[in-house]
Amino acid sequence: MAKKSKAQIYAEFVVVKAVFGFLNILPRRAAVGAGLFLARILYHLLSPLRRAASRNLEIAFSDLTEPERKRLAKGAFDNLGRMLGEISQFPKATPESISQIIDFRFDPATLARYEELRLQGRGVIILSPHMGNWELLVFAWAAAQEPISYLARPLDNPLIEDLTVKLRTRFGNRPINKTNAVGNALSILRAGGILGILADVNAHPKEGVFVPFFGVPACTSTGPALLAMRSNAVIIPVTAVWVEEEGRYVARHGSIIEPRNTGDRQADVAATTAEFTAEVEALIRQNPDQWMWVHKRWKTRPPGEPDIYEIS
Repeated sequence: MAKKSKAQIYAEFVVVKAVFGFLNILPRRAAVGAGLFLARILYHLLSPLRRAASRNLEIAFSDLTEPERKRLAKGAFDNLGRMLGEISQFPKATPESISQIIDFRFDPATLARYEELRLQGRGVIILSPHMGNWELLVFAWAAAQEPISYLARPLDNPLIEDLTVKLRTRFGNRPINKTNAVGNALSILRAGGILGILADVNAHPKEGVFVPFFGVPACTSTGPALLAMRSNAVIIPVTAVWVEEEGRYVARHGSIIEPRNTGDRQADVAATTAEFTAEVEALIRQNPDQWMWVHKRWKTRPPGEPDIYEIS
């Protein structure tokens, strides 16, 4: 990708700053409403993303009718718009206000196990899909629980990246550059820290393994499995989904995953990756209209298989 000029960087920043500035001065409900309105316009304008969502839903839910899949695709756009509105409110959020819009609903057995792991000094990988409001999940975790470190690839616009980092780190969260992050990530986990990772996107064959995802092989990052195995950390899939009936987000979780350790490194990595991917899929199936279907999750194919997408 060609390096952006200073003029392009500044122009992009001005647009983003203006949008966030406008939404920020609105009351929360109005900001979320504006985000939803924008998302519904973009659903009709961004035909490549709309087609990608349609194809993904055909793959994942072949038993649904076209109108049912269309409803899920629109829901995915709505989710992104709702998320935009919520993020715009981060600068004026307080721990008290955050506690009113998100409920960390862990079942008692999982919560007890989590607290036991923390007392033992074991590291924890909070693995979230691009579902619901993953930004609020990390933001609220710091406000309500404790700050965490999170892996993120810096944006290609440094001004927007600085703005994003300031929003994410208001309550003490710490970013780790995803590029060459292994050393820092291992140090945090071995010291009993918490590391947030988004690990539900298409991976390059050099960085992933093929595991089932909605019944279709999907190239999935082995990073979480390798980090857990090397640091004796556990993996907990967590997501924060919007529950309309309650008027707030609910943080839901999958099973706590212990990394495999049979001595066969390659098999252990594949098995652990398959296990956390299955947990992610289960979370998505609970609220399929809130996952990021616009992403080409199955783009990388096993050797010899044709492109699964009909769009470029």
